[in-house]
Amino acid sequence: MEITESNAPLQIIPLGGLGEIGLNMMAFQCGPDIIVVDCGLMFPEPDMLGIDYVIPDISWLREQSASVRAICLTHGHEDHIGALPFVLQELNVPIYGTALTLGFVNEKLREYKLDDKVELVVVKPRDTVELGCFRVEFLRVAHSIVDGCALAITTPEGVVIHTGDFKLDQTPVDGQLTDLASLSRYGDAGVLALFADSTNVEREGYTLSEKYVGEAFGDIFPKCRGRIIVAAFSSSIHRVQQVADVAIRCGRKILLNGRSMIANVRIARQLGYLSIPDDMLMDLKELPYLPPEQVCIISTGSQGEPMSALTRIAMDDHKQIKLERGDTVILSSRVIPGNERTISELINHLYRRGAEVFHEKVSEVHVSGHASQEELKLMLNLVRPRFFIPVHGEYRHLVKHIQLARKVGIPDERCLLATNGDVISFYADTAAIVEKVESGRVFVDGKGVGDVGAIVLKDRKHLSEDGMVVVIIGMNQSSGATIYGPDIVSRGFVFEDESQEYLENARNIVVGALEELNTEMRCDCEEVKQAVRQALRRFFKKTIERRPVILPVILEM
Repeated sequence: MEITESNAPLQIIPLGGLGEIGLNMMAFQCGPDIIVVDCGLMFPEPDMLGIDYVIPDISWLREQSASVRAICLTHGHEDHIGALPFVLQELNVPIYGTALTLGFVNEKLREYKLDDKVELVVVKPRDTVELGCFRVEFLRVAHSIVDGCALAITTPEGVVIHTGDFKLDQTPVDGQLTDLASLSRYGDAGVLALFADSTNVEREGYTLSEKYVGEAFGDIFPKCRGRIIVAAFSSSIHRVQQVADVAIRCGRKILLNGRSMIANVRIARQLGYLSIPDDMLMDLKELPYLPPEQVCIISTGSQGEPMSALTRIAMDDHKQIKLERGDTVILSSRVIPGNERTISELINHLYRRGAEVFHEKVSEVHVSGHASQEELKLMLNLVRPRFFIPVHGEYRHLVKHIQLARKVGIPDERCLLATNGDVISFYADTAAIVEKVESGRVFVDGKGVGDVGAIVLKDRKHLSEDGMVVVIIGMNQSSGATIYGPDIVSRGFVFEDESQEYLENARNIVVGALEELNTEMRCDCEEVKQAVRQALRRFFKKTIERRPVILPVILEM
């Protein structure tokens, strides 16, 4: 299909992933057609108490749902596919991606009973798909997951390159190099805009090859006399392959531990992306019968998640796997910002069990999947875009990436620093941020999606810091006389058994506050609650300078 000119501008709207790590989602609109690139989630930050996941706000996309032609996925990491089960409950569109990416997506959709309701279209690198007025070519890129792709999107205004997550690994484990030839081909023909991964823009030089990790395993494994536990992200299929290869060479059988690890390895083996002989995989029930020097466990839990397999092992709370003195644990993943303290505690507990621990600070057991400065420069020089927009990074990363682009000759006026919700408009060889649409974060808490907002999180933070005081009063509905109480119960505020005298003083304060109310006010529950709150707030602030959540409960009798 020939891409024809359009009177409508090309508008690109990031709905997540700019100014943050995670939530990657970007909409491309031209005339009556919209395509979406990626649909990721973000794991909660420390102040998001009780939240399970964070997903992009798709309010704008929901309003345009009739125009959405497809969602195109760059790769299978959670920050690029994790929001699909929630978004696909509101958008009925086909999903395009490579085999492993869609294998992971299908497993995720099965959990939400959506696998038979969504069309999944498998593409291979260098395949092209026509989606309304857009033509999308998938181009292979190296990353920390198999089957990653950049997207070359041909539009009526010109070609836009979206790199996805990438690095220029010259010695990839599977031999699949980043498709520099195709990127250069598009650069020669002329590229309107480049949207490029900014995660590692602060790192000088080049990102190390994934093969360095395999070499580190090759050094560590032969020296270990006990069992070896390697904790990694379950989507890191190259990492799992290297662990398996070294373990087999050292005469160790492999035990997979963790639900997502078992599922992802099964999918990768079925699709031919992972090669582990059946007879080298062991079942958990075989573990007690094998000598420690013949066992290698590949587990989830590298971030110290509270209920993860590795954390339960470290806390000696796992029913089947017990650490013994002389065992070795390898944390083969990067520390996600915000998890530093949790991982530090995990390492401490592992040492308490008698294990030796290797992690990225003491050994090369992890390398990044993102391009460093020299690779980012090479991408800019290959593509030679007219306009440059950095994506996938916190705000400082986006600023630094623009500074890097200037160094390779892209003029300042052709670098756009966009944030989530900005509408980047391309028309007649010009580009500008013209308006802003609704965007943001939606919190997923249990089965609730979007029903927890900033006010609820503020209350949870308040409760976690200062505790709660419940005041129970039984009152005559017609006369306002106190029939029962006031009783005071506290949680997370003071230790009641040792603070009876203090709570009795608080009770007297409540009694005094009620006596100051006239009969009409005592018959109004809201007036009574307000008087109780005000009296106790003043008392607590004056006496111990604390501000617990005060919850009056009025029983009308």
